Amino acid sequence: MKSIPHPIQYQGSKRNLASVILQYVPKDVNCLIEPFSGSAAISIAVAARQMAKSYLINDLNKPLAELLRLIVEFPIETASFYEAVWNEQHSNSIEHYYRVREDFNRTQDPRLFLYLLARCVKGSVRYNSDGMFNQSPDKRRYGTQPKTMRANIFGVSALLKKKTEFLSLDYRDILVKAKTTDLVYMDPPYQGVCGERDSRYFSGIYHGDFVSALEELNSREIPYIVSYDGRRGDKTFGELLPASLDLTRVELEAGRSSQATLLGRDEVTYESLYLSYALTNKLTHKPTDYRLPKPQQYALFEPAAHYV
Repeated sequence: MKSIPHPIQYQGSKRNLASVILQYVPKDVNCLIEPFSGSAAISIAVAARQMAKSYLINDLNKPLAELLRLIVEFPIETASFYEAVWNEQHSNSIEHYYRVREDFNRTQDPRLFLYLLARCVKGSVRYNSDGMFNQSPDKRRYGTQPKTMRANIFGVSALLKKKTEFLSLDYRDILVKAKTTDLVYMDPPYQGVCGERDSRYFSGIYHGDFVSALEELNSREIPYIVSYDGRRGDKTFGELLPASLDLTRVELEAGRSSQATLLGRDEVTYESLYLSYALTNKLTHKPTDYRLPKPQQYALFEPAAHYV
């Protein structure tokens, strides 16, 4: 399978875990619904494997949701705008970045947001208390090359165009739209780190409200998947979802954390994935924890393998 296109490099995206998460997507999904879409990594991955007939992509961050719509519905114009902004940076790239950031915060133009996401430090979104984007530029690079960005934009458009609805509503307003033939994938603001509000997210959610929303989905027998809490080494992040929801919890190994690497620690990050009862009833296999494959060790002077 060809590599999956991703125009938006978004820290916290489930891009690297998408192939694992897709193991829990049943056959014949009518609509894949992402109430907290972020970069829409799961929708893109599902579309690349043709696992759903249609898609609903929602994010309360309106410029982000609108940017995804422009990428899918107007790929030529969006790629050309990005290229023009990207090319303007070379006389003084740092000054240019801050000027674009100021323009974006004033106008909320989603096309400017694409450049900021491509150029900001580690693709890491940050907002101040007023909801203004305030992340700094990565001084070591200029961001995604226009040719590469164009290919990614066109790739995503080819996968999702004429199949996708884009909204920017509260997640609860999205969940009421779900039917038993759909699948809801939720990756809400990471409560284990941010609590109710964090600079990485446009808006937080309350744990109790979220649990109530899941209870309502259960009562309607809606299949859903939730990425919610996790741990790094022995340190856990976030409150587990309650047993009363009757969810199956699996743990996904996400690799050694960048923070642990910087501190010289051998700590691996694990993320929790919760599967609803309505979903596990549709799966043909038993959900199990996922561990990264161990690198194969070769003995010194071991003969090279031969392939026919």
